[in-house]
Amino acid sequence: MNKGLENILSRNSPRELSMPIPSPEEMEQVYQAALRAPDHAWQRPSRFIEVKGEGLKKLSSVFKKYAEENISDLSEEALKKYEAAPFRAPMIIILVSEIKVHPKVPEIEQMFSTAAAAENILLALHSLGYGGVWRTGKFALNDKINKHLDLSENQKVIGYLYVGTPTGAQKKIPEMDTTKFVTKWE
Repeated sequence: MNKGLENILSRNSPRELSMPIPSPEEMEQVYQAALRAPDHAWQRPSRFIEVKGEGLKKLSSVFKKYAEENISDLSEEALKKYEAAPFRAPMIIILVSEIKVHPKVPEIEQMFSTAAAAENILLALHSLGYGGVWRTGKFALNDKINKHLDLSENQKVIGYLYVGTPTGAQKKIPEMDTTKFVTKWE
């Protein structure tokens, strides 16, 4: 098997992520890989907010404030969970799709491009020996989070990649029976 396929087939979402995180030079390579995602009409919708160090505290405050303002019947326990969420990994990449009006490229296709960029990030991180977990939840795919992240109206958060070095017990990657997922027309 070639190294590219081996990288894809061995990628997994680790249970735990810790230091170290990729260097700035490694992240440059990761972002270059992200920007190779399919992109109809060269709209270049993908934007990334890299959060680490003190930035994790800022994101924690954003999650807390958003939850207080937008989640009804918010328990103290749930609020603490949201506030602690950014500290599950030493780095988070916020995935943002900047939507442009285009006659042939609808909004959803631009979001798909950013999703493909996210997968390229995960694969690039894995190839460098790091791990990543894609999370969505209440802080993604809604327009109300934008003001808390200083985003414009045409930008959409499609998720958060939690990044670091995989630690602890790793999940077993199951063998998949492709016949359950593939229909062939011959």
